[in-house]
Amino acid sequence: QVQLVESGGGLVQAGGSLRLSCAASGRTFSSHAMGWFRQAPGKEREFVATINWSYGSTYYADSVKGRFTISRDNAKNTVYLQMNSLKPEDTAVYYCAAGVFSGVPAIYDYWGQGTQVTVSS
Repeated sequence: QVQLVESGGGLVQAGGSLRLSCAASGRTFSSHAMGWFRQAPGKEREFVATINWSYGSTYYADSVKGRFTISRDNAKNTVYLQMNSLKPEDTAVYYCAAGVFSGVPAIYDYWGQGTQVTVSS
């Protein structure tokens, strides 16, 4: 089992920044990558970014490329999502997940509880 705890969400004005954290514990060695996803009300969960634990390879959704940066601290078993130039359409519950290096939510095995990000216009 892998336990994931997100933090860092909140309310920010458009153009502002937030940094989300996801602390992993348990059998973290069983997961090859960590991903961030988001879900807005009435919409499906969508891919945001993913990072490979070992090599640091990253992959982003087109909607956040150039604005968001995913990173990891292997010593702390923590993954971060730095979000800059936030837009109202970035408003959603953000989830971190552990699994394989992919943009497909169904492939990820473990999920955190989510953290709310609200961007006001």
